Amino acid sequence: MITFATAGKSNSFGNRKYPHDLPDYLAEFGLNGFEVQCGRGINISGEAYDFLSRQSDISLSLHTPYFISISSVDGDTRVRSVDKILESARAAQRIGARRIVVHSGSCAKMSRGDALSLALDTLKKAREALDSNGLEHIAICPETMGKINQLGTLEEVLELCAFDPRMIPCVDFGHLNARSHGGIKGRNDYAAIFDKIKHTLGDKILQNLHIHFSKIEYTKGGTPDKPTGGEKKHLTFADNTFGPDYEPLLDEIIARRLEPFIVCESDGTQAEDCAKMAEYCRKRT
Repeated sequence: MITFATAGKSNSFGNRKYPHDLPDYLAEFGLNGFEVQCGRGINISGEAYDFLSRQSDISLSLHTPYFISISSVDGDTRVRSVDKILESARAAQRIGARRIVVHSGSCAKMSRGDALSLALDTLKKAREALDSNGLEHIAICPETMGKINQLGTLEEVLELCAFDPRMIPCVDFGHLNARSHGGIKGRNDYAAIFDKIKHTLGDKILQNLHIHFSKIEYTKGGTPDKPTGGEKKHLTFADNTFGPDYEPLLDEIIARRLEPFIVCESDGTQAEDCAKMAEYCRKRT
């Protein structure tokens, strides 16, 4: 089964009580998932932990704090990042989530290869920390990133995941489109991405991908050999200027009989836009 989730609460959640009104709110839109946003820190109340852990009809994931820096040149920062990933996994365990999304890091003034090596070492240590604390079932999901100067191309994320079969890439198609200046044009481009994941990580990972999706405005700069820019801001499905389009992505998912966890990250209309994706799938299956 495909999971259709929102990244946090949409604007239309309004004055409803979180998290108690969340199940009914998601049901109104025909959604069955929710990604808990901990970008500014893990600030989940005891009441929320208890309530969310009892929601068997909602699949949950958790986005880790943005200040985690797995590719930092500062060794102490990387150690603290491992600690924060462990803290995030413990929070995920308490709410019943089995996936945590982690930003892939920055290249700063390093070469991409050096940044990737540091990030890989940090994730290996994080994986060891989870395993030694009884959290071996929690998947770490490194995310593809939207700015060209960030670590997080598809190839880099796949390399970050290849060392352990429990690592699951978080493939953010809006980010990939932004960093390629609109490179995702249609179904063939989605198919090529899926083929690369299958070739690198295998069928099992492809079958159960973690996906982020939104339309994203991007900027262009640099030269063809050294492009710059990328992600500027998240948009809604109402935008007709920037992509990518969700329909060909879902067509490819349906054709391959994949069962991903899809998180919509539209700017304030997560539930409404995710409902469009869910309805599109229902009409074609």
